[in-house]
Amino acid sequence: MASLNGKSVSRWSRFRAPVAGLAVAGFLGAAVIAPFALPSAQADAEAMAFQERIHQEFTPNVTAEADLVYADVPTIQMPDPEEERKKKEAEAAAKAAKAAEEAAKAAQAAQAAGGSADAGLGAPPKYSGGGSPAEWMAAAGIPEADWGYVDYIASKESTWNPNATNASSGACGLIQAYPCSKVPGNGYDPVDNLRWASGYAVDRYGSWAAAYAFWTANHWW
Repeated sequence: MASLNGKSVSRWSRFRAPVAGLAVAGFLGAAVIAPFALPSAQADAEAMAFQERIHQEFTPNVTAEADLVYADVPTIQMPDPEEERKKKEAEAAAKAAKAAEEAAKAAQAAQAAGGSADAGLGAPPKYSGGGSPAEWMAAAGIPEADWGYVDYIASKESTWNPNATNASSGACGLIQAYPCSKVPGNGYDPVDNLRWASGYAVDRYGSWAAAYAFWTANHWW
């Protein structure tokens, strides 16, 4: 009887080893496959979101308030000379914008009263046309290989709203231009704005890829 039990145990031991090996292999296989599947799924989702953004037809907002952009002010522990310069420029820009707004209101009041106010004192007309970011980038002559870089910056600065206006500085357009008048044509026109921005990216950084790298590192460009 003892001999019979010994044989049974021996057979079970031989059978148990391969089963345990298969179980461990299956567990390790699942552990290895799962992490590598996640990045692929995430990349696919991001690619789909990118395609949806650049092919989304533009619809103007109903109110001017909906076009306002409120930039986040980063917390800086130590004074940064560049940030101090930008802060002073922003303060000066806010004063200039307020003065321009008051001048525009005065001009409108004078015109309403029958005066001959100069219409050029006001801001450029906002964009009321259609189209999508993909169409605008193509019309501006931006290579399709650079669209991802442009999309990243435009999404951060204006969420692809051609009429985006910084509530503080008055910077305008898809790629926030300050002053708005620096854009040849109309800063609110998406093609004019992107054509200007493309020239800026290449002239200052050498390429859209380099401009994107600088933006991600500094959150401005």
